[in-house]
Amino acid sequence: QVQLVESGGGLVQAGGSLRLSCAASGLTFSMYHVGWYRQAPGKEREFVAAISWRGRNTYYADSVKGRFTISRDNAKNTVYLQMNSLKPEDTAVYYCAADDTYSALISGIVDYWGSGTLVTVSS
Repeated sequence: QVQLVESGGGLVQAGGSLRLSCAASGLTFSMYHVGWYRQAPGKEREFVAAISWRGRNTYYADSVKGRFTISRDNAKNTVYLQMNSLKPEDTAVYYCAADDTYSALISGIVDYWGSGTLVTVSS
């Protein structure tokens, strides 16, 4: 059974930072492209960032470019999302996603999803 488990969410003041982690089991993690999505209250699911399986290609939503950084450590089966200069509009449940096709992470039609971790940014 493939599992993706997010962690690192919590309550933070505007301007602060958090680092989210996505730990994988049940698959060869280094062969999968990984992305992050989020869903804010009352809004549709939104793409945040993606990283290719070798970590050489990354892609960010315009809303987080320059503030968020996605990275991975394949030896630890983990992908990270470093979030700096957080804003109240970043408040959402953040989901980790994995697929063997990079473009799938942009479309949101992916093989595997985590159950999410909540990030709340106060003003």
